[in-house]
Amino acid sequence: MKITYFLVVSFLLLSISIQAQELVPITKTEVLSKVSENNTSIKISEEEFNQAKADFRQTNAVFLPNITASHTGIATTNPLMAFGSKLNQEIVTQADFNPALLNDPSQIENFATKLEIQQPLINLDGMYQRKAAKSKMEAMSLKITRTQDYLVFEVEKAYMQLQLAYKAVEVLEKALKAAYANKKLADNSFKQGYLQRADVLNVEVRVTEVQNQLQTAKSNVQNASNYLSFLMNDETYVVYTPTDSLTVSTFGMMDQSISENRSDIKAMQLVSNAYEAMSKADKMAFLPKLNAFGSYELYDDQILQADANGYLIGAQLSWDLFQGSKRFGKAQKSKAEFEKSKLEYKQYVSQSHLELNKAKRAFADAENKLELTTLALQQSEESLRIRTNRFKEGLEKTSDLLLAETQYAQKQLEYYQTIFEYNYAQAYLQFLTKK
Repeated sequence: MKITYFLVVSFLLLSISIQAQELVPITKTEVLSKVSENNTSIKISEEEFNQAKADFRQTNAVFLPNITASHTGIATTNPLMAFGSKLNQEIVTQADFNPALLNDPSQIENFATKLEIQQPLINLDGMYQRKAAKSKMEAMSLKITRTQDYLVFEVEKAYMQLQLAYKAVEVLEKALKAAYANKKLADNSFKQGYLQRADVLNVEVRVTEVQNQLQTAKSNVQNASNYLSFLMNDETYVVYTPTDSLTVSTFGMMDQSISENRSDIKAMQLVSNAYEAMSKADKMAFLPKLNAFGSYELYDDQILQADANGYLIGAQLSWDLFQGSKRFGKAQKSKAEFEKSKLEYKQYVSQSHLELNKAKRAFADAENKLELTTLALQQSEESLRIRTNRFKEGLEKTSDLLLAETQYAQKQLEYYQTIFEYNYAQAYLQFLTKK
């Protein structure tokens, strides 16, 4: 009796707690809209794309010049620097060629303003690095698309889980109501001497079992609601109620197959392309580079003045002939990474086809199971009706009635669980075959 009392009190407290929480009706369309706007995974994918875009923008240096400006001030008695500074300032006189002054000059101040430009002309490894960065950026863009596709599928599943949780609560509330009615009937029959005390205890055990199951079902409602809140990045964590009930849905996606244009598969291909471009870039590093350069310089012995000026222009062909075998190792590494990416792409496509075949079989199983559970539900409902009428007339054992009642509740729960599995299998197929 103490255990029964404890369970009843716990059940009532949980019911009061759930009722005290705000119940918010929500449609699947509203969930999808809020997930699209607020989901953290989408925002993370967008920032990853922004990183890749920034990396790509850095490769503009292959075409655009590097421009720097500086202003430098020095004071020196170094013979070479002192004479050179006078030359730059255009103040050299005949007296400056005196050997005594050349060897031991007085201190001279020199202020130089310099504008430098370096313009790449031929940089083949940089071109391939830019191509790799572009492929990576495009792959990140497709990752955003696939993340959005996955979250649409995840919302479908989470919303159906919420619908299923409410169906379980609905079934168990009816079962509890029937259990209370049977208990009342059993108590009256016991008082009249038609039933033994053991039969009444069996009915009370059934009431306790249903109360416990209902408590678990209401917890599942809260769990499903919290998961929807997580997907929508909503920290209020209210209890949601679906605006429509769990029913059999048909998406019509059964005849489609895996497309290599699916965003995640295409992204894998672009990643492989990026590795290929990096491998070629490391090979091109063995070739010479051609760069143009130029500078414009202003000199004076006073700060921020410019009484003298000059310019310098030229071109440089540079060739790193040997770097201690560093470039050989780097080229071998990038080639291995490219070969690895090709194998990973092939494996990913193969795994996707495996998942599709598995999902098709799961849908066929769910379709067959739905037919059987529908029939079993109808049969168990009719069996319960017959046994309840016979029990009221004293023609049925209490244990048989309880068994029929338990079986009917189980078949209802199985039926709605099967609808969930059937709809989930279709949604997963739609996710796998989405182009």
